[in-house]
Amino acid sequence: MSALATELAPLGLLGGTFDPVHFGHLRLAEEAREALGLSEIALIPAGDPPHRSTPLSSAEHRLALVRHAVSGNPALSVDDGEVLAGGKSYTVVTLERLRAKHGRRPLVLILGADAFNGLHRWHRWTELFELAHIAVANRPGTAPHGRRWPEVLDETLAAACEGRIQRDPRCLPDSAAGKVVPFDMTPLAISASLIRDLIRSGHSARYLLPDSVLDYIGSKGLYR
Repeated sequence: MSALATELAPLGLLGGTFDPVHFGHLRLAEEAREALGLSEIALIPAGDPPHRSTPLSSAEHRLALVRHAVSGNPALSVDDGEVLAGGKSYTVVTLERLRAKHGRRPLVLILGADAFNGLHRWHRWTELFELAHIAVANRPGTAPHGRRWPEVLDETLAAACEGRIQRDPRCLPDSAAGKVVPFDMTPLAISASLIRDLIRSGHSARYLLPDSVLDYIGSKGLYR
């Protein structure tokens, strides 16, 4: 691929606390990359997430965990901007920084359906559509009353999505931002809280996360 083609190929963005990062996160990134036709996905560890309790591990440790997790996969990279910036990690601020860095390259923010359904409560949320496309991961069987996203959207959010929702991800390279594209993902019964509980209680968490991540956790005594 030429330098220009790489510059304009859609870049996926997957943020999270990653406390710790595990195979559920990595599988989501892999399936999003394939389903959406993305050239690369950058994982973005939150420095200080504003919408949830303080992570148990420091931002520096969580950044190191994600770097270990993506090592060896050229399609996955790590963006350390939120960790280095300090303060609350607002998605709109991160997207402003990445938009300034990447110019007109399409950016694709990857969110779970639950997170997207609460988007209207995020800081400066309406500006997100001007900075990136948003890809919404559907987990089959989790929508209430058998309905699938976007049939369960809040009224305010549904109005903001009017004219933006596209079913064909091939639309993503056509513009830098503004589309909302759902895609299906395989649900994995893995959670960071489960892993932390296993480690805290002295049980094995192997095969729930990469060995390199688990080894780092052990060497630093995290979650004990």
